[in-house]
Amino acid sequence: MCRSIKTLRGPGHSPKEEEALAAALQYVRKISGYRQPSQSNTRAFNAAVEEIAAVSLRLLRSLSPRGA
Repeated sequence: MCRSIKTLRGPGHSPKEEEALAAALQYVRKISGYRQPSQSNTRAFNAAVEEIAAVSLRLLRSLSPRGA
């Protein structure tokens, strides 16, 4: 997978929206094959980044703390 995506979940660490967006951007770049999408694909590319970031934050915030 994409090795540059870092783990956002950790003890005493609440993931920030900027971190989720950065990870989502790396993920979308990897699976789409675009570093920068063409003008015709920008809307779909950006929508995917935002959706993945939102879902990722929802997941991380709903998980029980480790060791609980």
